[in-house]
Amino acid sequence: MPNEKILSQKQKIVVDLTEKIKSSCAGVLVDYSGINVADDTKLRKELREAGVEYTVEKNTMLRFAAANLGYEELNAVLEKTTALAVSKDDPIIAAKIIAKYAKAIPGDVFTVKAGFMDGKVIDADTVNAIAKIPAREVLIANMLSSLNAPIANLAVVIDQIAKKQEEVA
Repeated sequence: MPNEKILSQKQKIVVDLTEKIKSSCAGVLVDYSGINVADDTKLRKELREAGVEYTVEKNTMLRFAAANLGYEELNAVLEKTTALAVSKDDPIIAAKIIAKYAKAIPGDVFTVKAGFMDGKVIDADTVNAIAKIPAREVLIANMLSSLNAPIANLAVVIDQIAKKQEEVA
């Protein structure tokens, strides 16, 4: 049985971890067991620049935090080494960056375990599917292009009609 000081420290870690997960819009759990220092440094830098918080967590602490939030489905993947990447603003960016690195690093040394989004636990396949969604700006540009296309086509047709009438006259 741990003494009271250690127990209170662990309880504080669980409370902080619970709050971190609760205040984020999405997160990804990864097994980082074989990643080398150079790849880990690049990954951490890219995540930090994107506003994603990436930390190595103890599985036991994650179990308690998951239980506090009703994410018990995560318990099945909480084994071996676990790192947590959470984003407060962009629900897709953590999945994008993590999936990119998981694909780039050969072998099974860096793998997506699971994730969470909108208060629900998602499996690794769903995390990888979310990672393939284009950035928000790209989606907006595609939508605006689709809305603008009929007007642009109408302008071209009217211009061609005007040129044809000038030739006749």
